[in-house]
Amino acid sequence: MSDSLIIIPTYNEKENIEKIIRKVFYLNFPFEILIIDDGSPDGTADIVKNLQKEFTGLHLEQRTGKLGLGTAYIHGFKWALKHAYDYIFEMDADFSHNPEDLYKLYQACVNGADVSIGSRYVNGVNVVNWPMSRVLMSYFASMYVRLITRINIQDATAGFKCYRRIVLETIPLDRIKFVGYAFQIEMKFTAIKYGFKVVEVPIIFTDRTEGTSKMSTKIFREAFLGVIQMKISSWFRKYDRK
Repeated sequence: MSDSLIIIPTYNEKENIEKIIRKVFYLNFPFEILIIDDGSPDGTADIVKNLQKEFTGLHLEQRTGKLGLGTAYIHGFKWALKHAYDYIFEMDADFSHNPEDLYKLYQACVNGADVSIGSRYVNGVNVVNWPMSRVLMSYFASMYVRLITRINIQDATAGFKCYRRIVLETIPLDRIKFVGYAFQIEMKFTAIKYGFKVVEVPIIFTDRTEGTSKMSTKIFREAFLGVIQMKISSWFRKYDRK
């Protein structure tokens, strides 16, 4: 059994799912994959089930309804802890995160980081195929997060990450409240508040070429307002490791 599990949440990713799974398993490293599928009506889960006949390290958890990115990852984190993985990754299904960068995130944690982040902005702006309006929105969102939270993370909304097991054992996962992209901010903020070492690893982010983006104004609003709520709540909370 591998010590490393990649969690990939999916909703209507039939164009990408087989390709991303094959790409990960063809890497020269024994990663395993957990797909969390939120009842995709396009048959994403059926594709995964068929591939399980070929790949023993491919796991599938199916949920009913579109329940949100954050709850999918929390579900995956708990599954990973139950099955004793030491390094737990977040990755998108659409190839915006290059699977070949997984080993860089793994090495960062092996070499002392508690959380490693695939960062678009730690060395300039490394984004491909995004319109300038989206690049600016993302870049200034990270600036906004740094201003409010005072955490020194250049890519605060990044969703390509590796956690050491101890981080997910320490953070009370049931207290993570956000479900959209604010979830990514909350996890970083909480890890830092608990005193964990968070390191950014430079990557090149390439926007999806197939399938449909899940970004919406509701998700963006949650992130914008949620950062303030999160910061205020932190004033009344203790972050003591057990």
